[in-house]
Amino acid sequence: MRLEAFHLARAHWSRDADREALRAVRLEVFVHEQQVPEALEWDELDAEAIHVLARDEAGQPVGCGRLTTERKIGRMAVRRPWRGSGAGAALLRELVAQARALGWPEVALDAQVQAIGFYEREGFVAEGEVFDDAGIPHRRMRRALAPTAPIADARPAPARLPAGNRHELAASRLQLLAAARRQVAIRLPRLGPDAYQDEAELAELRRLAVAGRGAQIRLLLGDPAAALREGHRLVALAQRLPSVIQIRVPTAEGELADLSACLLTDTGGYLFQADAAQPAGHGALEDRAAQAPLRRQFEAAWERAVRATAIQPLDI
Repeated sequence: MRLEAFHLARAHWSRDADREALRAVRLEVFVHEQQVPEALEWDELDAEAIHVLARDEAGQPVGCGRLTTERKIGRMAVRRPWRGSGAGAALLRELVAQARALGWPEVALDAQVQAIGFYEREGFVAEGEVFDDAGIPHRRMRRALAPTAPIADARPAPARLPAGNRHELAASRLQLLAAARRQVAIRLPRLGPDAYQDEAELAELRRLAVAGRGAQIRLLLGDPAAALREGHRLVALAQRLPSVIQIRVPTAEGELADLSACLLTDTGGYLFQADAAQPAGHGALEDRAAQAPLRRQFEAAWERAVRATAIQPLDI
């Protein structure tokens, strides 16, 4: 199974479709497969937790996980046909990234004993004695998120971009655009007035558009018609340069419902928001390892997407 055959999306417990998708995975894995009493599966933490879903190419849920206000990762579940696909590791890494974006110094989880090796490979350390939870042996594990003491001769960690409020997000976007050489990829559920519209950002996008051979700006946009109605300045630029600035619309149900946003550059930089409407995210000017899963998700969604004919009716 190809790693890019699934994509991640933020899920919201308050939304019926998201909640049912999360419940379907957890019922199948925990209640039916592992015989966890259903009364123990649901708790009050779900309503406030950050949930992430893995979906297949048709938008069907194949895995899930959550990050609770108790600073714990939990309810990690992947349907049996998708185990070994990388979906579990991708979910875990995204939840760790969310915890880091919140500024937490560490994150914990209660691992089923048979899964301890999986979590150890992702940097978690087991502590304490084995304990029983819903009839299954578990052990507490933690992962430090704050920097540790520097190690001689170690390569420095990639510098993180500030992304804790709208001002920082805008500054980081501009820094990434300025660092790009010829190509950027952008994913947005909606092209709002506070992104890719001020003169400095547009100037960098114009620079990329005329960079010569290999120049490419790709925009995966959930609601292009709204951007056209509202006269967004990036839309006007795209209409003038349709061969370089390409706009597509997701087709898979899960991708259309995805609230996340990302900016990816050809120099290994990225900026990610789990919810584009919330002024918080994480990114780096150059970190190809962290960019890689976002890049895989974007490329898979781009291949499934269709041209935004409302904005670019001709296939030029």
